[in-house]
Amino acid sequence: MKPPRFQYHAPQSLDEALALLAELGEGAKPLAGGQSLIPMLNMRLARPGHLIDLNRIAELDYLAEHDGGLAIGAMTRQRAVERSPLVRDRCPLLAQAIRYVGHLPIRTRGTVGGSVAHADPAAELPGVLAALDGRITLRSRSGSRVLGPDAFFLGALATAAAPDELVTEIWIPTVPERTGQIWLEVARRHGDYALVGLGASLTLDQDGVIGEARLALIGVGPAPVRARRAEERLRGERPAASLFREAARLVSAEIQPEADVHATSEYRRRVAAVLTERALADATRQITGEEMA
Repeated sequence: MKPPRFQYHAPQSLDEALALLAELGEGAKPLAGGQSLIPMLNMRLARPGHLIDLNRIAELDYLAEHDGGLAIGAMTRQRAVERSPLVRDRCPLLAQAIRYVGHLPIRTRGTVGGSVAHADPAAELPGVLAALDGRITLRSRSGSRVLGPDAFFLGALATAAAPDELVTEIWIPTVPERTGQIWLEVARRHGDYALVGLGASLTLDQDGVIGEARLALIGVGPAPVRARRAEERLRGERPAASLFREAARLVSAEIQPEADVHATSEYRRRVAAVLTERALADATRQITGEEMA
């Protein structure tokens, strides 16, 4: 298959790219790693009149500590994130989740910003942002704005980004002390899109009580889903297998996954419950070094 005709642009700077987006509007599509856009072009699912290649914009390729978290430029390759000791130390949830993104060649070309902007309901990076209340920076010629995941991800392949805006950075908070973070997912084969994925972050205070709990799921809705009822049930309690089973039941009841050719709705609910119980136990073990009673 071949893509439809388009005009190719290769800006050398962010300002030049934003100027092109402002001029061309909805007729233009940014090209980052191309791991989603190029197949969509070949299948004629996307038909932009103009393609704006961002790969020469070096200023969007960075990973640094900033404002109590990690700031990652939109053109940072997923493989760079995967190999980063800083990511492993400061954000273990991201370090775990990134390994599930496609296969090694895909992560070598794929970018952080491209995955976030694409907003696939089964993608790992949006799930990490949702679990940790990360931030997404959007830039246009008229200025910039910062959105949280709930405001940015509107649905399947849909975001709040305007046609003249570009995702330029994501920010993820550094893992707090006495916190365990776990990413788990189920797919038919390694590298396939997740049928269900779960990011869990659990923080215990000095008395061993759950001070903070965060649970976000992918593959169970048109955008990442926070299991807020289960989170609320966990806070203020001591970790226990019975508590985690109850949280798993709440997650299963809270989500509303659709059935498709890959899995039924009931299957996804059941998998979400199993992953929740397992992730909470694993996160507790990360903190205490002890098996659950």
